[in-house]
Amino acid sequence: NPWTTRGNAPAGVLIWMVEGLCHLSQDEPMSMYGLLAEALWVEPDLSAVTFRLRPEARFSNGDPVLAEDVRHSFEMLSGKGASPAYQTAVAGIARVRVRDARTVRFEFKEASRDQVFVAGTLPVFSRKWGQEPGWAPGQPVKPFEQIVTELPITSGPYVIDRIDMPRRIEFRRNPDYWARDLPVRRGHFNFERVVYRNYQDNEVAFEAFKAGEFDLYKEYASRAWVRKHKGVKWEDKRILKESLDTGFGQQLQSYQLNLRRPKFQDPRVREALGYTYDFDTLNKTGVFTRASSVFNNSEFAARGTPGPGELKLLEPFRAELPPRVFGPAFVAPSTANNPQGLRQNLLKARALFEEAGCKLGTDGKLRLPSGEPLVIEYMVPRTANIVDWQRNLKKLGVELNERLVDFALYRRRLEQYDFDMVVIVEGRFTLPAAADQAALYGSKSADEPGNSNYRGVKSRALDAVIEAMNRATTLDELRDAARAMDRIVMWNFWQIPDLWAAREPISFWNKFGRPEKQPPYFQADTLISGFVEWGPWPLWTWWDQSLPLKA
Repeated sequence: NPWTTRGNAPAGVLIWMVEGLCHLSQDEPMSMYGLLAEALWVEPDLSAVTFRLRPEARFSNGDPVLAEDVRHSFEMLSGKGASPAYQTAVAGIARVRVRDARTVRFEFKEASRDQVFVAGTLPVFSRKWGQEPGWAPGQPVKPFEQIVTELPITSGPYVIDRIDMPRRIEFRRNPDYWARDLPVRRGHFNFERVVYRNYQDNEVAFEAFKAGEFDLYKEYASRAWVRKHKGVKWEDKRILKESLDTGFGQQLQSYQLNLRRPKFQDPRVREALGYTYDFDTLNKTGVFTRASSVFNNSEFAARGTPGPGELKLLEPFRAELPPRVFGPAFVAPSTANNPQGLRQNLLKARALFEEAGCKLGTDGKLRLPSGEPLVIEYMVPRTANIVDWQRNLKKLGVELNERLVDFALYRRRLEQYDFDMVVIVEGRFTLPAAADQAALYGSKSADEPGNSNYRGVKSRALDAVIEAMNRATTLDELRDAARAMDRIVMWNFWQIPDLWAAREPISFWNKFGRPEKQPPYFQADTLISGFVEWGPWPLWTWWDQSLPLKA
């Protein structure tokens, strides 16, 4: 069960077995096409959406997919038995009403375009999943959190064929898959069998890949990509190495400062910390790009000086915004192609600390105006390479300590906002969603434990701009609001921007055919944000070129 906190659901269940009412296009920004649903009606005021289910839609057990199954799925995913992350994902849906056997209506707490996509991508599973033997209508349903080892009854193209956990899980293509001829599925799912092998150690896994135990390996570490993905098998083309470009916009990966801590209240202190982070020296492999925007790799990143549409949103808040918001777009500090770059940046940082009233004590420690030494705890669930950054900060009298905690404690402290600094990756997008930005930056979410406003941002201007994103009815309006938001976030120095990369680095055994056209929005493994899922393009659309391709 991938939607509860009980246990650890095996890889692949969400990718191969689960479907929603609609399918997100990989060719167009934020566009949905009917999957389980053959038609949908969005209320003009965006307060609700109604779906008409396809009569041919079937679960893996042969039962038709009905409106009651949709309502049941919503009730389970919004109930206390579901993981808090999924409860949050559907929190904007007020209720789901069954209009008839194949018609279901989602009503929203607040009118929002984003909620239409949440409803359309809601995973649908059978009411029979987890029912006790001999169950009859009217009897109590098994609590959702107790559905753990029962095989899911879903409508996707594959079913679980074999389980040998924690070593492997095998999926078999369902020969009776109901949607094989739908346009949104044609050309997809060409493998008869998909096997996941689980390894506890990355080094062992990579050696197993080179030995041919599995076929495709996505690399997440830039250093490993440059140094390890090479050798005889790459040279003679038995293994191919490609970095596939994607068109996703890239939100911030950054070191987020907890503004609830008094030490981070002065923006000059926050800006000074940014000058001490030498990204260009750390990025020796050149795989990544320095982030200078909330919306990297997209037209929604601020450019030049604010245009008329941006100024219309920013001017009412001029008195409470940094003056630089109304000037050129933010560019992160750099040391590239400048032997004196780091020294110059550290001098700028020292000047900013002094301007903020910080003084270097006789003990070599930089002290805040309160007299407290500036000590920063960087909380991580696994060891990070921050030695160079620690050395840079030490030159200015600032102490940076790594606090390594297990993942359960890491999650708990994140939810309670009990940290100084953490690194957060904020995900990808085709069109920026106002609901996502409200969770990350909205004043309301800053006081809600378990939400995503880790920085603790409270800004009337930012709230107003995010609301303008939500009201936008044209691409121009959305672009102006996003760029205005970008300027506010970056010029307030609520974070130290790190990196982004719009590439999917993979090595794979040279046995696959592939479509001629590569979509702009894809990942090599999978991306699931809330209920919005982007399938793994190589796995969904490639095929074994040693076998004839089935229609």
